[in-house]
Amino acid sequence: MKLNKNLFVSYFGFFLIFTFSVFLNGCKTYTEEEKKYISEIEKKREVKNQFMRDDPASPFNARTKVEFKPLKYFDVNPNFVFHSKLIENEVKDTVVIFGTKGEERNVVRFGFLQFVFENKTYKLNIYEATAKTGEKHHSIWFTDKTTAEETYGVGRYLNFELNPEKNFVYTIDFNLAFNPYCAYSKDYSCAIPTREDYIDLKIRAGEKTFHN
Repeated sequence: MKLNKNLFVSYFGFFLIFTFSVFLNGCKTYTEEEKKYISEIEKKREVKNQFMRDDPASPFNARTKVEFKPLKYFDVNPNFVFHSKLIENEVKDTVVIFGTKGEERNVVRFGFLQFVFENKTYKLNIYEATAKTGEKHHSIWFTDKTTAEETYGVGRYLNFELNPEKNFVYTIDFNLAFNPYCAYSKDYSCAIPTREDYIDLKIRAGEKTFHN
């Protein structure tokens, strides 16, 4: 059967346009500043991999030996970096959370950060705990729509260091979201995020689940 020449040209032209469109949509261009940021995050990931593989304090070198494999991450996404002032809770309630081994832990709901993504505002709770030495430290843990699918089933963490300046602007960088040590080894117990720590968003940034 002969194919009409004009029809063939039309189909072929449509195919070329469609292919080129898909190619363009799949290629994102970054500013020089964004490229520098992405490179910095990738270097931090390399350093962490080296620590996890070699350091005696790593969960891969704990009592129960776990075979090391490079940690898994989403591609670095500059769109998941936000800035927020800390909003302290007027009433700082002490609440009980649980560790992954079932133990109870008393923590204080200290305050929260906020960020806006696609015109919707989200909240990150800040918890305060007191060590046996009396030293206080602060933590952020959360779950989101990737939890138990692409990311660790318990949840992920973000480092947080309290700044004494009241108007200090904190950086919320989900590309630095990481798994607690219990994600790699059963030797560890980690805090389980509560329902109030759920973010109704797919945060496809930071560390993925380690065990398939």
